[in-house]
Amino acid sequence: MLLADAVFMAVASFARRRPERRYRATPLGAAGEDEEVGRLAYPMVLVQIPMYNEREVYKLSIGAACGLSWPSDRVIVQVLDDSTDPTVKDLVELECKCWGNRGKNVKYEVRNTRKGYKAGALKEGMLRDYVQQCDFVAVFDADFQPEPDFLMRTIPYLVRNSQIALVQAHWEFVNPNECLMTRIQKMTLEYHFKVEQEAGSSTFAFFGFNGTAGVWRISALEEAGGWEDRTTVEDMDLAVRAGLKGWKFVYVADVKVKSELPSNLKTYRRQQHRWTCGAANLFRKTGAEILLTKEVPFWWKFYLFYSFFFVRKIVAHVVPFMLYCVVIPLSVLIPEVTVPAWGVVYIPTAITLLHAVRNTSSLHYIPFWILFENVMSFHRTKALFIGLLELGSVNEWVVTEKLGTGSNTEPAPQILERPPCRLWDRWTMSEILVSLFLFFCATYNLAYGGDFYFVYIYLQAMAFLVVGTGFCGTISSSSSSTS
Repeated sequence: MLLADAVFMAVASFARRRPERRYRATPLGAAGEDEEVGRLAYPMVLVQIPMYNEREVYKLSIGAACGLSWPSDRVIVQVLDDSTDPTVKDLVELECKCWGNRGKNVKYEVRNTRKGYKAGALKEGMLRDYVQQCDFVAVFDADFQPEPDFLMRTIPYLVRNSQIALVQAHWEFVNPNECLMTRIQKMTLEYHFKVEQEAGSSTFAFFGFNGTAGVWRISALEEAGGWEDRTTVEDMDLAVRAGLKGWKFVYVADVKVKSELPSNLKTYRRQQHRWTCGAANLFRKTGAEILLTKEVPFWWKFYLFYSFFFVRKIVAHVVPFMLYCVVIPLSVLIPEVTVPAWGVVYIPTAITLLHAVRNTSSLHYIPFWILFENVMSFHRTKALFIGLLELGSVNEWVVTEKLGTGSNTEPAPQILERPPCRLWDRWTMSEILVSLFLFFCATYNLAYGGDFYFVYIYLQAMAFLVVGTGFCGTISSSSSSTS
C-alpha cells in the first residue's frame, strides 16, 4: 500500500501542470481590466495571526503582515493574542499600536478564555463586525513571515476562479541547518509539500490545509461550518469539510513563506504527537461521513478515505515501527520466521528512493533520516492509537515553541548536544527500553544468526538510545508553552 501510494504521488507530482496553467491567475488591476474601479479591484482581505506567549517572534509575523503589498484600506491585520503572560500581551499590543500609528489597519483581539485553542481564537476572530466586509482571509502562525507580494500572487486564484476555496503556499525554513534534527525535518516537509501537496492539488484539487501560509475564501469557510475545535488538527478538519462540499484547493509551490523548524527534541515530539493524534481522531470522526456523502464523486471519496487518511495517516506510521523495530528484530530470535527480501530490502528501498528523489541536496542525510524517522514512528504509533481510541491525551494541545531563529544564525557545530539538566529529566524510558531490546536482538543475531541483520539493528538501537537520552536537537531556552 505504501509503495503504490508513493508511486502514485511521485508520478502525479512530476507530471503536474503548473497551477497558473490550470486556473486563471492574471494579476489584479491588469492593464485594460478594472481600471475604472481603481483600488476596488482589490478585494477586502483579513489577515489573521493567532499567537500564544510568542515573545521571540511576534514582531516578525506582525511586521511581515503589515508589510504586505496591498492597498492599506483593503486589508485588515487581526492579531489574536491568547497569551497568558501579561508582559508578552503588553508587548504584542504595543507592537500593534505602533503599526496602527503608521497607517496600518491592525486589530488587537484578546479572549477571556483559551477554549478551543487556535481554532477557538480563529473562530472568535471571524465573529468581529469588521470581518463582514472581507471576502478572503489569510492565516499565518506567529513565526511565519510572508513576502510582500504574497497576497498579490495568491488572491488572483480566488478572485478569478469561483470554485477555489483555498490557496496554500510553500513553507520555507530559516533554520534548516541549525542541527541534524532540523535537517531531517526539512527533508520530511519538503517531500510533504513537493509530492503530497502537489499530487493532491493537481489530481483531485484536495489536500490538507497546513494551518498557516494559506488564504481561504470566507464564503467557503462559512459553508463548511467554520473553525471547529473537536480535534487538534483544526486545519485538516476544515479542509475535509470544505472538500466534502465540493470546493477545490490549489497549492502554489512558487509562493514561499519563511518559518521556523522546532530544534528542541521535546518540542518536536509534542508537535508530532498533536499532528498524528489529531489526524487519527479526525479520521475516526469523519470516516463514515466521507463514505456516505453524495456531494463528491466516488473516486474523490476513495482518494480521501484510502490514500489521504488510511494509508498516509494510519499505515504510514504503524508499518515502519512494526517492520523495522519489531518484526525484523524478532525474526532473528525465531529462526522459523523468515522475512522475505522484498519486504526487508526491495520495497523499503523503493519507497526511500521515491522520498529522496525530491531532496537530492540532502541525499547524504538519508541514513540518519531513516533511523530518526523509525524512532519517531514509535511515538507516532502511540499517538495514532490515542487518537483512534480517543484516550486521555487525545485533545492535548501544546504550542510549538519558537525561538526566533533567523537565517543568519550560525549552524550548530554538533550533531549531538547535551541538555543542561538532570539525567532523569531528559530521559524517555520507553525509547531506552526499545533500544535495549534492539541491542539484545542484534547481539543474538551476531552470535547465532546467519545473516547481517545485526548491522542495521545495532544502528537502530543506537538511534533509539541517542534520542531516548536526549542527545538530539538543541537546547531550549525555556520550556515549551503548554495548555
